[in-house]
Amino acid sequence: MRAAVATRYGPPEVVRVVDVPRPVPAADELLVRVHATTVNRTDCGFRSAHPWFIRFFTGLTRPKRRILGNEFAGIVEAVGARVDRFAVGDRVFGYDDTRFGAHAEYLTIGQDATVSTMPDGRDFEVMAPATEGSHYCLAYLRIAGVGEGDEVLVYGATGAIGSAAVQIARSLGARVTAVCDSEHVDLVSGLGAGRVIDRTTIDFTADGRRYDVILDAVGKCSYRQCRHLLKPQGIWTSTDLGPFSQNPALVLMTRWSRGRRVLFPIPTVDREMVEYLKGLVESDQFTPVIDRTYDLSDIVEAYRYVETQRKIGNVVITVARQGHG
Repeated sequence: MRAAVATRYGPPEVVRVVDVPRPVPAADELLVRVHATTVNRTDCGFRSAHPWFIRFFTGLTRPKRRILGNEFAGIVEAVGARVDRFAVGDRVFGYDDTRFGAHAEYLTIGQDATVSTMPDGRDFEVMAPATEGSHYCLAYLRIAGVGEGDEVLVYGATGAIGSAAVQIARSLGARVTAVCDSEHVDLVSGLGAGRVIDRTTIDFTADGRRYDVILDAVGKCSYRQCRHLLKPQGIWTSTDLGPFSQNPALVLMTRWSRGRRVLFPIPTVDREMVEYLKGLVESDQFTPVIDRTYDLSDIVEAYRYVETQRKIGNVVITVARQGHG
């Protein structure tokens, strides 16, 4: 099978599309023919070993996982002897940030892992990016207790996490203010943001409104910048470690505070999560935003584009075409 393989850490050019053996499913696993996957920030970080401490999880001198790709959509090609939740021919989507492997024509995944059947009427290219960014924002919104009537500000509302956060916060009943560049105001408004702040013309930190929750979905602002925008018991959270990796320390410093707090959750990756996201897609409350689509043979170009930090939503990789077994 074809797969995008990296045998060493480095820039996008370390990735090569080569032929490798097809994986064999264990008794409790599915063999999935991948129709679509993505290139995202996680893939870039694991490929380049940046930040440096990633090596403690991925291999000190060279990658343990040579085939990256953590989210996918495809068709079940074969099942192990103990599989009873899926059948050959099922259209499935899912997420695996432990073994990766989606940048290939086939992957294996446990039937009790983060995998589900696809909603009816949705294409592989739509469902492939339905888990990575969205599961992060779902963790942040849940730990912050976002609910009906809450005022939520999403900074960086056009990335994979931010664009999902706007939609999912709205599905929870929150009133969303989103911050983005001027050329994307209409897009973000269409995602459900009640207010959109054009950061290219307005300093969002001078906003007169106060918020129950602020989510920095791109890791480019700080608690210090945003603290005054929070209500007295408001919560600030970010997808990044922050300046000088301060955010985990701020969690400890504000943990017992009766006022404003910083939260930095570890996202849950399980069947409940993927089923929840499936339900949001089925009910038209969440649709992944797609910027560009590349063929697997052009995955190096996809990596280069993602690393420009200009992508809007998700970058999708097509691996197999619909209608072909």
